[in-house]
Amino acid sequence: MKTLRFKLYEHKRNRHLKRMINASGVIYNHCIALHRRYYRMWGKHLNCAKLQSHIAKLRKRNQFWQSVGSQAVQDICQRIEKAYQLFFKHNKKGVRPPGFKKVKKYKSFTLKQSGYKFLSGNRVKIGNQVYQFWKSRDIDGTIKTLTIKRTPLGELFMVVVVDNGSNPEVEVKTGKIAGFDFGLKTFLTCSDGTKVESPQFFKQSLNSVKKASKFHSKKMKGSSNRERARKNLVRKYENISHCRRDWFWKLAHELTDNFDILCFETLNLKGMQRLWGRKISDLAFGEFLQILEWVAKKKNKSVVFIDRWYPSSKTCSHCGHVLENLDLSVRQWRCQECQSINGRDNNAARNIQMVGASTIGLGDISRAMPAIAV
Repeated sequence: MKTLRFKLYEHKRNRHLKRMINASGVIYNHCIALHRRYYRMWGKHLNCAKLQSHIAKLRKRNQFWQSVGSQAVQDICQRIEKAYQLFFKHNKKGVRPPGFKKVKKYKSFTLKQSGYKFLSGNRVKIGNQVYQFWKSRDIDGTIKTLTIKRTPLGELFMVVVVDNGSNPEVEVKTGKIAGFDFGLKTFLTCSDGTKVESPQFFKQSLNSVKKASKFHSKKMKGSSNRERARKNLVRKYENISHCRRDWFWKLAHELTDNFDILCFETLNLKGMQRLWGRKISDLAFGEFLQILEWVAKKKNKSVVFIDRWYPSSKTCSHCGHVLENLDLSVRQWRCQECQSINGRDNNAARNIQMVGASTIGLGDISRAMPAIAV
């Protein structure tokens, strides 16, 4: 599967798509209300098939709802069903059930087999209207779904999911394995001693964001000046997000070009968020790992995660001695057994590499043996 993203041309006919997104938001909120009412009355979960048939009957009597295709309405019900199933499975971990959303902030609707048709050039027909988009690349393969997304700036994007299973995967073999340790001061520390510093894009732009936010808060609610100030603030955040994501993609390609197997420690991101807040959001470890896993899969490389509770920082990478306690402020320590001096991050990266190598298959280990020694 491959996801392609195209921006739609700005045109007055785009109001039809925005109207469809608003209608999708209304249907979504109505479905959430039905779920809650059904549970209060009967004490059990509303089946997705029942919800879809009920919404189909209501849709016939509501002209505003008819602006959304039937498959898009079915997809909304399936999204809610999936959210409730995740809630039932992980509610003890703090996962909340789906709730109501503001219609003006509702983002998208999805069409599957019908409701759209690609025309010649850069044109696509959705419903009864024809729209143009920036065709930055060819759409090769079987189209599975088409999603129209609205950004906080009001811009519209078309996201196309394509099945291109016939395309060969890129595969470059280096015969190397490496362990990586995340840090607050250093983004990544590699087991071979190299370090990757994070640009911390949000920290760099913090002053301009504060200024734009202050400018926005001073405007009268409902005024056009406040709307312009809101869009200016959104552009600041979008620029930070785009710069960070671009850096992540480049770093992911660089790491997968240099190593065949990449070992990481499983992170408790929610706990780290509670401790260090904005710092963790700026570093965005979770987003980087998602991008890295996608690139590694495309290049036929492996990303290995070791157990969260393994004491990688407290274990000596030379002799295996484990310390009882190691304060976070201690960046370097001497082993009591072998008297070797261990840097906290370098030592953790070497341990992650060795544990990661022990958890993968023998074929991968033998292929990566020349780079395991430290």
